[in-house]
Amino acid sequence: MKSQGGYIRAKDIKDNRPMYDQLLAEVAKGNVVRLRNGIYALPDEMAKTMIDVETIVPGGILCMYSAWAYYELTTKLPPAICIAIEKKRKVTLPDYPPISLCYWSQSTLEIGVVQREIDGYKVKIYDLEKSVCDAVKFRNKIGIDISSEILKNYLKRSDKNLTRLNEYAKRMRVAGTMNSLIDYMV
Repeated sequence: MKSQGGYIRAKDIKDNRPMYDQLLAEVAKGNVVRLRNGIYALPDEMAKTMIDVETIVPGGILCMYSAWAYYELTTKLPPAICIAIEKKRKVTLPDYPPISLCYWSQSTLEIGVVQREIDGYKVKIYDLEKSVCDAVKFRNKIGIDISSEILKNYLKRSDKNLTRLNEYAKRMRVAGTMNSLIDYMV
């Protein structure tokens, strides 16, 4: 699995019954994670693995769980590499690593994009404040506990920019909710 970037497809080893049985035993022990039907990964490799986003999803931007993990805003590991693209765009994805596409309007897509080097790749990713606004905007989808954790961790940071956060929140129409959550936490 390590030689394949920490991921393996069950169909690639089903003909080798002992290896397949060992894979299932490692899943039962918690040493390997089942990402989805037929796709397995090593937990440590999942946390470290970055892809060349521009090659696989041209114009894609790391977002949601991937951005939150990069900025260390949450302890939850990303279930997949989260990439934002424009609505109605069609993209063919590889079997692994797991990639979750977020389809956003052009106006939301262009807010707060920066470029960072992650694991040797130059990757477009949303900045810290846009990532926090996403957590508030999608709080019902990701869970209020994760959203609150992200906001609390952001407020503790010395590099936070509350002016930018407020500007993005207004543009994304979550300013009222954001202010309510901050007032509740303080």
